[in-house]
Amino acid sequence: MSLVERQDTMNQEAAVWDGGMGSVSDYVALLKPRVMSLVIFTAFVGLMLAPGHVHPVLGAVAILCIAIGAGASGALNMWYDADIDEVMTRTRKRPIPAGKITGEEAFAFGMTLSIGSVVTLGLLVNWFAGAFLAFTIFFYVVVYTMWLKRATPQNIVIGGAAGAFPPMVGWAAVTGSVSLESFVLFLIIFMWTPPHFWALALFKCGDYRSAGVPMLPVVAGETSTRHHILIYSLLLAPVGVAPYFLGFASVVYGVAAGALGLAFVLLAADVWRKREGDAARVASVRLFKFSIFYLFMLFAMLLAESLIVGA
Repeated sequence: MSLVERQDTMNQEAAVWDGGMGSVSDYVALLKPRVMSLVIFTAFVGLMLAPGHVHPVLGAVAILCIAIGAGASGALNMWYDADIDEVMTRTRKRPIPAGKITGEEAFAFGMTLSIGSVVTLGLLVNWFAGAFLAFTIFFYVVVYTMWLKRATPQNIVIGGAAGAFPPMVGWAAVTGSVSLESFVLFLIIFMWTPPHFWALALFKCGDYRSAGVPMLPVVAGETSTRHHILIYSLLLAPVGVAPYFLGFASVVYGVAAGALGLAFVLLAADVWRKREGDAARVASVRLFKFSIFYLFMLFAMLLAESLIVGA
């Protein structure tokens, strides 16, 4: 083969390959590490609050499997949503739309991690937790990403369950079952998710409209979204205090959770009042950032109390 022919062959192979030059950091980005960190934390709290005992090594395996399962969900979400990610300014630099990783590679990566995390959790910890993790991945990828996200403005409300399951999976890793207490942990995240994401959607509305995603501000308008944010915030506040009323958190937690819930409602009311210009955007950003702090503090206090009681 001549040098010219060899060069032509290499050019043709490069054209067919089209991608696949992703670095380790690109594959890490597929895992949505910021989302994964929240999953790890809430799952760990669920594991620590659960009655009974699990060997520290098995506990670490359980958290690792839950984290990998969450990352796998993120990779499969990016594989399916590559067309949307390419349009939105917030996501167009992700590995697939940026051309660093192909869709096929992301799919293979996500499926491998999904199967590996579920099987490992089932074999080494218990199969109930493994099955629960499999259901969580399925719910996020199939129910939310493939169906709800593009079909209804209630996508975040229903699909938010996927992000609320991790503490229940952590609980199941210890007990092999779920309980009212673990459901309350689920309910806190479930009720928190809509106002958290709708606050983001208010100042990213143009992105979602361009991508054709029927987020609530796009379909129902910003005024209706503000009503929904306030309503869900009012519902969230007492749910956040529920661990105290159900007896698995102290009065200190109850008072602190009540104060945080009140602050959440006041910020949501501020979003409801301020509807135009920079003031509206600042109010939405403030609520979005506080919502992250709110959820972290509730679970951090529950974790701290479990460590104190267990000491």
